[in-house]
Formats: sequence, C-alpha cells, structure tokens
Amino acid sequence: MTVRPILNKTKSSQVLEGAGVRLDRAFGFGNTKEFDPFLLLDDFRNDNPVDFQLGFPWHPHRGIETITYILKGSVEHKDSLGNSGELSDGDIQWMTAGSGILHQEMPKGNDKGQMHGFQLWANLPSNLKMTSPNYQDIKGKDIKVINEDDGTIIKIVIGNYKGYKGLIKGIASNPQYFDIYVPPNINKNFQIPTYDNCFAYIFEGEANFSYSSKPIGVKIEKSYQNQDYTIRDMSGNKTLITFDTGDEISLSSGKDGVRFLLVSGNPIKEPVAWHGPIVMNTHEEIRLAMIELNNGNFIKE
Repeated sequence: MTVRPILNKTKSSQVLEGAGVRLDRAFGFGNTKEFDPFLLLDDFRNDNPVDFQLGFPWHPHRGIETITYILKGSVEHKDSLGNSGELSDGDIQWMTAGSGILHQEMPKGNDKGQMHGFQLWANLPSNLKMTSPNYQDIKGKDIKVINEDDGTIIKIVIGNYKGYKGLIKGIASNPQYFDIYVPPNINKNFQIPTYDNCFAYIFEGEANFSYSSKPIGVKIEKSYQNQDYTIRDMSGNKTLITFDTGDEISLSSGKDGVRFLLVSGNPIKEPVAWHGPIVMNTHEEIRLAMIELNNGNFIKE
C-alpha cells in the first residue's frame, strides 16, 4: 500500500451566501482541478439563528449535483418541479440538478437554535449536464454505520467501505463520501481508489495525517525513535487537506479524537465554465442558460 502524500492544507474562510447566511467555505469558485469532480464544499454551522434564518431563497442550478448532509437542525426545501420536504438531523439529500431546477433551502435549526451541516457540489460530465433532475433522499436512521473494534465509526454517505455500501446509487463520478470519527490516540489507515482525487475536511478534534512527502507549508521534524521523517503537526477544526494519488491515507488522532469528512471521486477532466450555481463546459452554454433563465424556459421538465 502507498500512503498518499499531502498536496495542501488550508483553513476554511467565512463567507455570506443566500440572503445572508454566514458559513465557512472549504473550497469553491476558483481553480478546483485538485478537487475534480467536486466544485465546492460549504460548512454551515451556527448557534445563532440570526446567522442562518434568512436562508437560501429561490435560485437556479444546472449542470451539477448538490449533496446536503445535515448534522444538527433542519432545512425546509422546495423546488420548481413541485417537490418539497424537510431534512433534519443526520439526513442526506443528493440532488441532481441536470438540465435545470429552481429551488430554495431555508434552515430552521433545532430547539436550541443550532444549525450544522455541509453542502458539497459535484460536477456532471458533459454527456450528463442536461440529464433530467433527480433527488435521492436518505434519512439519518437509514445511513449505513460501521462500528470498528477500536471505536472508529464510519457513516457511509455514498460509496463502498470494506464491502458495506451506501444507499445512494448511480452517480457518474463513482464517489466515496464518509463521515468518520476516530477515538483519541489511534493510528488508522483508510483505503482510497488509487487515482481518485481525495480530500479530508476536519470539523471536530484534531489529527496528525501521515505523509510520504513534504506538504506545502508544513515543517518536517526528524523522529529519532524510528529514524524516519514524520510530521509533528496536528490538523484541527475547519482544516481542509488535499491528497496526491495513492492507495490509502494514514492518520494518528489527537487527545480528543477526530471527526472528518473523507471524500473522493473519479476526476472528469473537462473544462469548467462557472456562473454561480450554473456550471457548464463552455461560456456559450452559460450564456444560453442565462437567456433561458431570463426568458422563462430554463426548466425543461
């Protein structure tokens, strides 16, 4: 097995989105080549309803998939096709916008005023950009959870972990998306398809991810006990780590353990043209989408 080298480590940055929702953006709206097929990851967690209650009013999507994963609180959603519902603690929604959809998402929080969740955007390849919109909603109680002997807990949002499969099916980039908790002071390896792009996003505790080469901006110290080189660096809350190719990632959890998202997928390797929540391959396709949006024929269903 080959441990994946780290390409980069960054902290999320605070942004305002929707009608004024404060959230932390791990990546997005820039050069996302190292994340391909993923485009954006937002971490929205607030204990003050003022910071999220205005929500994300009606807005369009085309050419992408949005994956919403709720840890605390609830989100009411509606769309232009007549779908509506509520996501609450532990629920997942994988929305394929495809040819186009208008929807809104309004966070409500829990009875303590807390709201915490993630939204990940995944790109669609050119041959599926104009596919029919689709939803796959999974209740938290139905998510496959793996409890390992050392206390590690793996929630499978999508993908395959040691033969256990998540419920979401038929996603073009064949992604893996796990919510992982590793108890304090545990050494742990997780296998990843060798050539998938892969990142980890820490949102609780801290861990020392092992490296097979020096990452950007991280000091390496010599270990005199085993005469190899290791990183004496703990990565903590709101840290995004991107990895190079390899068979697995390796980590040592900190004194309070660590909880993180581990996400990987097959890179699409196609041009990306952005206009907010509309992502196509060319600027001409973006121009056409905007014309259709203004003319009222954006929705194809």
